[in-house]
Amino acid sequence: MNAAYQLARTFIGTFEWKDGHNPKILKMFEDVGHKWVRDDETAWCAAFVGAMLKRSGLPYTGKLNARSYCEWGEPVARKDAREGDVAIFWRGSRDSWQGHVAFFVADQGATITVLGGNQSNSVNVTNYPASRLLEIRRLPVANRAAPMRPNFFATLIALFTKGRRK
Repeated sequence: MNAAYQLARTFIGTFEWKDGHNPKILKMFEDVGHKWVRDDETAWCAAFVGAMLKRSGLPYTGKLNARSYCEWGEPVARKDAREGDVAIFWRGSRDSWQGHVAFFVADQGATITVLGGNQSNSVNVTNYPASRLLEIRRLPVANRAAPMRPNFFATLIALFTKGRRK
């Protein structure tokens, strides 16, 4: 399970406001480079995924169209999907530009369970028809945080304090 997915789970229950605009959602737009968006009615599923990735120090597309994530990371076969992978679905038609992007939770056969934003105007866990699945993507291994060596900080401190002791 990746850090972005873990962070996304803490946003479950965030929703569009009936009166005014939810600043948490507006901040997601800002995080991915779209501060010009000033309402929570603008489609925000890609802003949600992108903000979670960015806040976790991971690469993101910076785009507001869900299908931009079809080019992100590495493709993953449906049978190999893991919790926290990114799932992209078509909307309108398979060939249109429209879509939905969210974090993969589970494959239920006829449906794919995902955690995403702008799902019935909120962050929640819901099912999408598996027939609408376009791609499942995973962060490339080269971009995942490498575990730090246990003595990394001791080495770093020694390098910066060398010759400074009196």
